[in-house]
Amino acid sequence: MKRTPLALLLLLLAGSAALSAQNPVIFGFRDAAPELALEKQFLAVPDAQMAAQHLKILTAAPHVAGSPEDRQTAEYVAQQFRAAGLETEIVEYKVWMNRPKEISVSITAPPGVVMQGPTREHVNGDDPFQDDPRILPAFSGSSPSGDVEAEVVYANYGRPEDLNTLKDMGIDVRGKILLVRYGENFRGVKAFVAQENGAAGVILYSDPIDDGWFKGDVYPLGPWRPESSVQRGSIGYIFEFPGDPTTPGVASTPDLSEAQRVSPQDSAQMPKVPATPLSSQDARPILEHLGGLASPREWQGALPFTYHLGPGPVRVHLRLKQDYRFWSIWDVIGTARGTQDPGAWTILGNHRDAWVYGAADPGSGTAALLETVRGVGALLHSGWRPKRTMIFASWDAEEEGLIGSTEWAEQNAEPLANAVAYFNTDVAVSGPNFVAAAVPSLKQFLRDAGKAVPSPKGNTLYDAWLAAGQPRRNGEPIPPEVLSRMPVARTNQDAPVGDLGSGSDYTVFLQHLGIPAADISSAGPYGVYHSAFDDFIWFQKFADPKFLVEQQQARLLGISMLRMAGAEVLPYDYEEYGREIQAYLEAAQERAKSRFPGHAPDFAPALRAASRLTAAGVAAKHAQADPKSDPAKLNPALRQAEREFLLTGGLPNRPWYKHAIYAPGEYTGYAAVVIPGVNEAIGRNDLPRTQEQLRALTAAIERAAQTLEYAANGKQ
Repeated sequence: MKRTPLALLLLLLAGSAALSAQNPVIFGFRDAAPELALEKQFLAVPDAQMAAQHLKILTAAPHVAGSPEDRQTAEYVAQQFRAAGLETEIVEYKVWMNRPKEISVSITAPPGVVMQGPTREHVNGDDPFQDDPRILPAFSGSSPSGDVEAEVVYANYGRPEDLNTLKDMGIDVRGKILLVRYGENFRGVKAFVAQENGAAGVILYSDPIDDGWFKGDVYPLGPWRPESSVQRGSIGYIFEFPGDPTTPGVASTPDLSEAQRVSPQDSAQMPKVPATPLSSQDARPILEHLGGLASPREWQGALPFTYHLGPGPVRVHLRLKQDYRFWSIWDVIGTARGTQDPGAWTILGNHRDAWVYGAADPGSGTAALLETVRGVGALLHSGWRPKRTMIFASWDAEEEGLIGSTEWAEQNAEPLANAVAYFNTDVAVSGPNFVAAAVPSLKQFLRDAGKAVPSPKGNTLYDAWLAAGQPRRNGEPIPPEVLSRMPVARTNQDAPVGDLGSGSDYTVFLQHLGIPAADISSAGPYGVYHSAFDDFIWFQKFADPKFLVEQQQARLLGISMLRMAGAEVLPYDYEEYGREIQAYLEAAQERAKSRFPGHAPDFAPALRAASRLTAAGVAAKHAQADPKSDPAKLNPALRQAEREFLLTGGLPNRPWYKHAIYAPGEYTGYAAVVIPGVNEAIGRNDLPRTQEQLRALTAAIERAAQTLEYAANGKQ
């Protein structure tokens, strides 16, 4: 029978698909079959009910960093690591942190208005966790002590633009206590802006319009924040530097003397203005009795009255006594040594400490981590060993300022110079909607890993992720740590992968040491963030009732670790990196034209450098896929390319942050500011600094492009 051209084409396509099925491809592997067989063994191990068991044990008691209960969680994690066959150690640091001695917020005027806070969190319903006497009073980490009585001014989200609006309306905030609602930026930025504007104190509260009844049923009927719930959190200035505030760039080992430390009062990370959180229940009488002008309508929350700005007639007495000292914290480190390149570390980390129980944040991440470790342990017990060393880390004191991860990385900076990737999870599960962020060189890597993982929604994780698109499409709130991972530039229409700002433990690895990093989460309606109600009961009812998302996350983390530790050629994609940098530059160029009309800086050299990087990334891809290329020559250059983005002197006014492409914003704290030196100089209307930072950025991009060109040409 004569075949038509269409029939012939279909036959060829079918043959090509069959050949592809017989010879599967994983970028970075010359022969993917052994890796796929290994992954099949691994995927069979992570178990939903085992994840539930881990989470129940980890959230049995409040375990704030440095507490005896926190130490118990460290010992549990270490036990699981050892059972999996990992070399395991508990690493202690001594770090400067506060606990509350006395937290008091009371209304002293006008007469007849009474509020004495903070009121203890409580809901009517079956939640025995809320009555645990070990729950500390809600407080702000890193807040100084203070005894202030002053009139109150409502300042919306406490952003610079909000304070400018108050100034334009003739409202002087100097010497006043600012009442600000959570959201839009990191709580430490709210304190910093208040400090810059001369405020005497800060009260933070969660408005129901942002994560309470305005969104839907509140806990225990639904997932949203009840009126007595308080969001805790550190206000430390991690946008200056993270970690122990007394040891920037140096590890806070137990033998470090106070003479070797920066004094807390001189630390750029320590706020000068006292701050504390309240529930909307306690904030309501303050807001309800404020006088003065009505607030701008976009500042109106969901409490049932018109919000006014003040100042006064409400006066508040803010009395905070903090117990500051050097507390012990404990990281847990598990290692599976590599057989071929043991100095090239692949790292997976999650923090373990919580403000109270921390079921979603961070217990869901620890439960997933432990199931990943159990899966890798099954492979180790079978006799398998990774090519590159795999390190599994359970960080402590993340909530207090990313302390445990920062101190460990600063202590191990020399061996980390050869690390190939850091994978992070934090709020691994607060709902069913997958969210990821990474440096561009790892974005396609994550998408490909997602294609290997089954989804509870059917098909693969990648399929569900691609179909969902942007993760906030239904107005669901995203926890602040996850909010920082929202996409900034989309250079293709594939599954969205966001950019890394700060607020979680990848910070030191990427932004200080230049190690390619990625972060995964799965989001949903999460109204109990940093409260006493983020417990096992809430999680089981509203986040992941069957723990199938936990299982999915454990599998993805494991596949990512196995591929990065086992690839013959490091599977980075610098073509996508170049294209994203070009998009960042084009956006900054337009901002600069509007900020500096008629004399905007010349972006042409930087744009040419980005084009060169993109072309070098394409050439490197060909070399990575070429079976004749030598991995021993390719891999060091591929690994070095990310380090080339580091600036020797760091960013202006905050030298700890060295990455030229990504940093937390000075006035966002969590969310990424891309090409931060340039964009923040533009934001300050500082033309000379913009030009200087543009030159430094261009040089960094050129260095990365040249390194990749050497890799593609087989040079060292």
